[in-house]
Formats: sequence, structure tokens, C-alpha cells
Amino acid sequence: MLHRKIYQLCCDGRDVCVFLRDQQRWIERARIIDIEGDLVTLRYETEEEDEICSWEEMVRLESIGAVTQKLAAVPRGNVEPLLTEECPDAERIRNPYNDTNPE
Repeated sequence: MLHRKIYQLCCDGRDVCVFLRDQQRWIERARIIDIEGDLVTLRYETEEEDEICSWEEMVRLESIGAVTQKLAAVPRGNVEPLLTEECPDAERIRNPYNDTNPE
């Protein structure tokens, strides 16, 4: 089951976080590049002091304890969401503070 799910994530090409059980560490913002047998190839970047390092790591499928992916992100605070001009009026988000009629 995990093999099929990882294959699906590989095909999607989205960033994931992978927990390696044997090393007890997370690899964040990784891409699953390839699956060959029980080897999974991950590509990711790390920031170390003044440089950004790119890594490609091969891990065994049995070492993977969990895989997570970010579904969405919303900024905190009073921020206006970006809207496209092509958005139909019926689907636009209304600001409840501007829609109130003082009369």
C-alpha cells in the first residue's frame, strides 16, 4: 500500500516531508524522484550557514515511517486574499465589513 502511495506522490511531483524511522529524522520539502524496487530516491535542499545544499538521497522503502504533504497555507492576520480578475462574481469572496450598509 505504501509503495503505491509513494509512486502516486512521485507522479504528482509535489513536495513532501518524509520521516525516516531508522535515522529518526524528517526530510522536509523533498521530491520523490524515482522508485526502483525497494529504493526511493529523494531530492531536497538544506540551508547551512551561508550556503544552500542540494541533496539526492536513496532510502529503502522499509525505512520510511511517514510521508506528509502540505495541502494549503493561509497567511495569519488581516490580509486580503489575492483574487484573479477572471473569477466570476458568484464565486468572489465578499468582505463582510465593506458590504454592510450604514443606513
